[in-house]
Amino acid sequence: MIHLLRAFIPGLLLLVPLLAAAQVPQRQSVVELLRANKWQKRLVLLCAPTADNGEFKQQKSLLSQDAKAMQERDIQVLELVANQLSEADKQYLQQQLKVVPDQFTVLLLGKDGGVKLRQTEPLTTQQLFGTIDTMPMRQQEMRKKQ
Repeated sequence: MIHLLRAFIPGLLLLVPLLAAAQVPQRQSVVELLRANKWQKRLVLLCAPTADNGEFKQQKSLLSQDAKAMQERDIQVLELVANQLSEADKQYLQQQLKVVPDQFTVLLLGKDGGVKLRQTEPLTTQQLFGTIDTMPMRQQEMRKKQ
């Protein structure tokens, strides 16, 4: 047994610097996510104080029921749970998007990045799709598909 350990130790010692140098990829900030999706996707931001928030769970369930329609409308859902966000992200949400950190909020951002809909209660897919389908850019997309 000791001979086996002696054989493995030099190899392990060679791996330590490599493991230390390997960086864990950092999660994108809210600003980076919004910037990356601008003109590409319509964003639905689900903002909640905690992941076990009842309205947050209900909203996720409602949105998961019609994946095809979500995809047709270029909708990307971002879950922004306050107790999992950096201080910078929390400040951005409060200052720029006027989200109250201890309250559930759902926001629809158009492809232009502007807030098109804001609610503090779960949003039905009918409300969401109805709002999107009246947007000029969506009207143009639907005409192109015909």
